[in-house]
Amino acid sequence: MYKVIISLFAISLFLGSCNSSQKTQKTENTEKLTIASQQADCVGVGPMKCLLVKKEGQTDWEFFYNNIEGFQYTPGYEYLLEVKVDTIKMPPADASTLKYTLIKEISKEEKTSENLPQIPVQ
Repeated sequence: MYKVIISLFAISLFLGSCNSSQKTQKTENTEKLTIASQQADCVGVGPMKCLLVKKEGQTDWEFFYNNIEGFQYTPGYEYLLEVKVDTIKMPPADASTLKYTLIKEISKEEKTSENLPQIPVQ
């Protein structure tokens, strides 16, 4: 009887540590992102609009293919955001391994962002 109880306890510990429904791993990483006042045409899985983003310390704009959960973009405003970045353990095919969540909108300024990348016209 004692061996059965120990076995059941060991199995429950093992199964409890194998939580497959857990899709994100807490990384506690935060970043500050500047979001440009305009979006750009880009191609991910298909044609789409991407945010143009500069991470803290960067001088060049980058295409941002992800969404920022909790952030509502309005064209014509440049934003400074603090976001939490989580790693997704098993993302769907063609999806990012990173999940961005808005922590705080630090600023929202009505302006035209400068030095945006030149997008070739097709």
